[in-house]
Amino acid sequence: MKVAGLLLAAGAGRRLGTPKALVGWDGAPLVVRGLRLLDAAGCSPLLVTVGAAADQVIAAIPTAGPPGGVEVVRVEGWAEGMGASLRAGLAALTETAAEAVVVALVDQPFVEPDLVRRLIATAVGGARAAPDVATAPAAVVACFGGRPRNPVLLPRAIWPDVARLARGDVGARAWLRAHPDRLTVVPCDDLGTPDDVDTPADLARLAGPRAAGAPPAGGPD
Repeated sequence: MKVAGLLLAAGAGRRLGTPKALVGWDGAPLVVRGLRLLDAAGCSPLLVTVGAAADQVIAAIPTAGPPGGVEVVRVEGWAEGMGASLRAGLAALTETAAEAVVVALVDQPFVEPDLVRRLIATAVGGARAAPDVATAPAAVVACFGGRPRNPVLLPRAIWPDVARLARGDVGARAWLRAHPDRLTVVPCDDLGTPDDVDTPADLARLAGPRAAGAPPAGGPD
């Protein structure tokens, strides 16, 4: 199974006070960390959506260094929210030969490559065990503490339906909630945490000295 990697990194980080993609983490912007994550997990091709501060984010991407390069997807309506970013990314993926995609968020710095590999291995195993495409799991979702979270793996067959329901600040969640019987939920508590960076307080709590270029406390929310 050829599995692409899609990093959603178009947001302005309104509550954080700066685009999350540009926040430093262990010496690199989060957008670079996210791309390295997907590359290390074996995803190919790699795509990243950009919107707010697009030129600055694009300038940082070459340091990610994946040998196959990264396709940048500019999201014209990025201010709408995650829905616009996911729709743009899935549309770009239709021009590739990918059979599935792992969708990751730029603001989850504790997701590790082994977690993404587990999602892919689960999808591959499910596809092999299914007698036909109709009975194969339609999506594979990481689960933490008994709750489905990101990242998620979406087979190509459902991309149009996922995109149709992705609106505002809702990405794949609308489709996943509408089709609970078509999900494979994979426990991932041993492979990281789903903590995300939404506010300066989150960044200070999660990163401490590991973050660089953080906005000052009390920035725009």
